[in-house]
Amino acid sequence: MPHPYLPATDADRERMLRAIGVSSVEELFADIPAEHRRPRLDLPPPLSEPELARELAALAAKNRTAGELACFRGGGAYRHFVPAAVSAIVSRGEFATSYTPYQPEVSQGTLQGIFEFQSIVCELTGMDVANAGMYDGASALAEACLMACAVTGRRRVAVSRWVNPRAIETLRTYASGRGYAIDLVDDDGLESGAVTQEHACLAVQQPDYFGRLSPATDAWGRAAHAVRALYVVSASPVSLGLVRPPGAYGADIVVGEGQALGAPLSFGGPYVGLFACRQELLRHMPGRIVGRTRDLEGRTGYVLTLQTREQHIRRERATSNICTSQQLIALAFAVTVCLLGKQGLRRMAELCYHKAHYTAERIAELPGFRMVFDGPFFNEFAVACPRPVREINGRLLERGILGGLDVSPTVDGSPLASVEGAPEHAMLLAVTELNTRDEIDALVEALREI
Repeated sequence: MPHPYLPATDADRERMLRAIGVSSVEELFADIPAEHRRPRLDLPPPLSEPELARELAALAAKNRTAGELACFRGGGAYRHFVPAAVSAIVSRGEFATSYTPYQPEVSQGTLQGIFEFQSIVCELTGMDVANAGMYDGASALAEACLMACAVTGRRRVAVSRWVNPRAIETLRTYASGRGYAIDLVDDDGLESGAVTQEHACLAVQQPDYFGRLSPATDAWGRAAHAVRALYVVSASPVSLGLVRPPGAYGADIVVGEGQALGAPLSFGGPYVGLFACRQELLRHMPGRIVGRTRDLEGRTGYVLTLQTREQHIRRERATSNICTSQQLIALAFAVTVCLLGKQGLRRMAELCYHKAHYTAERIAELPGFRMVFDGPFFNEFAVACPRPVREINGRLLERGILGGLDVSPTVDGSPLASVEGAPEHAMLLAVTELNTRDEIDALVEALREI
């Protein structure tokens, strides 16, 4: 009787074995010691569906989500308001089950959704063109730097050391496969030749990993363009409701993490990376691009443009390794921005800004706590702590508060490791529009008692 899922018959298998010169399937695995071929699995007895559902529910109940706690955790993923209509729209079958719009005649809704997403990204960033999205913000930054290397023919990338360390780690992984070198540079060294003619680009983050809003955005662009390198900016989309877009200060490529608008924390994903650039760089841009056109009868239509597929048969000619669209999260991003509108997005950004500053001022008044950096910041800031952050966060969790990230110099990848005079213990706190004044005051009082 043929196997229900494997179409090869016994006769088919015998012909394949003869073709490769072995007499049996067992002979194929002769190099594996017999005791390791079919190890005994110590599995519990099977469960019925209701029993399994109860067990999984009990395991899930051990998690405590950000929605159950007063959340002050950030560092690249944030808890923001997501309108109820977003879930209702992205859960529709034509969006939730669609894979890829290679056939435009049956994919007009999906293609229009992508086109609107691209248009919104261009408006937010101040850039000319955007693609259909990347895996996440970290992969978008890595792809931007690889794109800069392809455009310039150079093999070194300069990155501000204040970029999110997880994104830098991702960039190193991408670059290692191509043999590109990554150089970390300090902001104060940009004008003194830290970026050279060997560098394909200068990549920075605004606001940076510690939430700081740098006044040197124009200077960064001048430093890159002085040596004919590209200027890559990783931007927070929420902050763009309040601050100047990167296109206004000379960015060539703008990337970002789109999770903050439309996607819950979701235990780490899926998210969507934003990617936009200047018009003249369009043909080097990775991923899908949707265009709008008219058919023979004058009706508006949407199609994948420049290339109909994003996978490349010839690896050396590929612009990217992106081969799966994050369109569902991109759609959630677009719906969220449309529902908020221009004034709603600005109001969200203002609340993040003012609530974060109120929180920082209250904490800075506590004995043993102080701000690590001076100057303007958006919705995130680092504070020096009198005790280990792990210990403080454990005590906060007992009170229903999810504390900040441990960014102490001893933590692997912390940018503070290179800062002279950095505090022994430091915490990165994030405040969004969802944090109430009562939550903020409770955090301050808990830190005071701890």
